[in-house]
Amino acid sequence: MSKIVLVTGATSGFGRETVKMFAKAGHKVIAVGRRLDKLDELKNELNDCDICTVSLDVRDKEAVFTAIESLPSEYKNIDILVNNAGLALGLEKAPDALLEDWEIMIDTNIKGLLYMTKAILPTMVERKSGYIFNLGSIAGNWPYEGGNVYGSTKSFVQQFSFNLRNDLKGTNIRVSNIEPGFSKTEFSNVRFKGDDEKANAIYDGMQPLVGEDIANLIFTLSQLPEHVNVNSLEVMPTAQTWAGFSIEKNT
Repeated sequence: MSKIVLVTGATSGFGRETVKMFAKAGHKVIAVGRRLDKLDELKNELNDCDICTVSLDVRDKEAVFTAIESLPSEYKNIDILVNNAGLALGLEKAPDALLEDWEIMIDTNIKGLLYMTKAILPTMVERKSGYIFNLGSIAGNWPYEGGNVYGSTKSFVQQFSFNLRNDLKGTNIRVSNIEPGFSKTEFSNVRFKGDDEKANAIYDGMQPLVGEDIANLIFTLSQLPEHVNVNSLEVMPTAQTWAGFSIEKNT
């Protein structure tokens, strides 16, 4: 049965591939992103599919609620929300990190996710049906140097997902927190602020996850029977493991 699926951060990476997977499977898809040119490219690529594009920044609370209220009637009853929009900025240790970078990550990864969820929840609750996918990260589970605020925002996403499950008891709405590990998308290009050479170097000699891998997981979970809820799903490329804890010794 065809569903209405809204995906944020749809212009690249996990979001773009998730849009493509659901659209090609015959679902109505609302692709949300900041870059209108990229949304137009995506719509042209999927010209035989039922896709609606919305250009907005999830950090803009008023724009988010206005956009959801203004959706065409045939797209209003959203069945699946994929809160994918998010980013990391910088890899400096806390004393050297830019406060502005921290604020952007908090505004996007936390506030943007909250705005979109709050805007869409009422119709899901009213219909007692829906599925919310939040894109967390292994950085929300395991700390690493330079992951300070980014990792903290993803810990928030995980706990919000778990608490949302509690608050939605009895509504038949499912919530899953997807926690990817090392992935090759535009993530590192954004983190290193356009330094493509630096971004590409971190993938040398290994096979990272790619956008299609995470899109496939989201799509697969969405096909499970409605009485099945996967609370969280941590996934890494085979080449990645837990590296262990570092110890600073006095010499």
